[in-house]
Amino acid sequence: AEPDPFTTHWDALQRFRAAGLPVNARVRHCPTLEDAIATCQALEAEREGLDYEADGVVLKVNTLEQQRLLGFTSHHPRWAIAYKFRARQARTRIKRILVNVGRTGALTPAAELTPVEIAGATISRASLHNADEIARLDVREGDPVLVERAGDVIPHVVEVVPEPEHDSRPRFVMPERCPVCGSQAHRPEGEVVWRCVNSACPAQVKERLLHYGSRRAMDIEHLGEAVVNQLVEKGLVKDLADLYHLTVPTLAELERLAEKSATNLVSAIQQSKDRGLARLLFGLGIRYVGEHVAEILAAHAGGMERLLRASTEELAEIHGIGPRIAASAAHFFAQEENVRVVERLKAAGVKMEEAVAAGPKPLLGKTFVLTGILSSMSRDSARDLITRLGGRVTSAVSKKTDYVVAGREAGSKLEDARRLGVATLDEAAFLALVGKG
Repeated sequence: AEPDPFTTHWDALQRFRAAGLPVNARVRHCPTLEDAIATCQALEAEREGLDYEADGVVLKVNTLEQQRLLGFTSHHPRWAIAYKFRARQARTRIKRILVNVGRTGALTPAAELTPVEIAGATISRASLHNADEIARLDVREGDPVLVERAGDVIPHVVEVVPEPEHDSRPRFVMPERCPVCGSQAHRPEGEVVWRCVNSACPAQVKERLLHYGSRRAMDIEHLGEAVVNQLVEKGLVKDLADLYHLTVPTLAELERLAEKSATNLVSAIQQSKDRGLARLLFGLGIRYVGEHVAEILAAHAGGMERLLRASTEELAEIHGIGPRIAASAAHFFAQEENVRVVERLKAAGVKMEEAVAAGPKPLLGKTFVLTGILSSMSRDSARDLITRLGGRVTSAVSKKTDYVVAGREAGSKLEDARRLGVATLDEAAFLALVGKG
């Protein structure tokens, strides 16, 4: 191999600049840690004068050989770190405090604000998280507040700006009943979140439908928020199983849904019947059951019937399923309403077993771990391809792992594979293995 043309990152930047390539004019070489800290502070002070948005500075180890030795984790280089500027804040006033209802019944307070601009975005609503946070801030309707927006995070209220009128304003109290359906609100012991106890609450039904139809769940194209709102508000869909009884004439009567769009939606709903048990479990919205946990449960059970009968203790014995997840899943399947929905889904033709794709299964029984960046496909696509060919993808490397597929910037998982003696595949070898090389 040819030697690197430079030995430091700084040398590389100077060479790029000399060649006419764009290099940020504010890049600095800092010989000491003190210089680096002073530079970060100076750049933060200059932030408002920049003609572009910046939320921080990246500090990098200068010597390329040291960069190579430090390597990467599965998420980032070990030789670089971000110094984040203080999040931008703005002062505004709370017009009123609203309470939103999520798909699990969680009642989440949010502040409706007098619109204010932060970092180029107009902010008119901010999270208040929960009742305990409202009490800690002592935030009340009408109060002037500081609102913060850091990166892509949902804006939130940082503090109340003192003013004499504050004490005369009534304190906010979480509603005793759901603001949407009027059912009793309950705060489970040990939790900070209040919940609506009515699983048929229209707000919960809407959120459950959107989650069920999402890409990583049942992947029902055209089932967007506007359609879901109409389906629930018109009483056409009261639970997940009702989706499979919708017809083109019924849907074509909805606002902004012509016959062609209605036909496409019905077709997408019918196609979702064959997604398999793992995606169905994820789509059901069981608390603490994400995609990976759903795959573990599906692989262990093989079919829905076994899960419907499983106790907390039985589920907790599954490798990768902790006591909290086991208790949540067992509780979900012990609820009569949930069992009824599952039975109706089955009657509608939704597959209750783990999907088995047709064709050869060259990866049958093989366990893979993915790390790094693949240039030919996304991680999700690689996961789906492995599964379709009979393999299984897990998140951690163990002695039972057959292959670690290492793309660019592979990190600690690649190191784990080498330490445990697990076979590793670069992208070309992986593509050859799956017949795409």
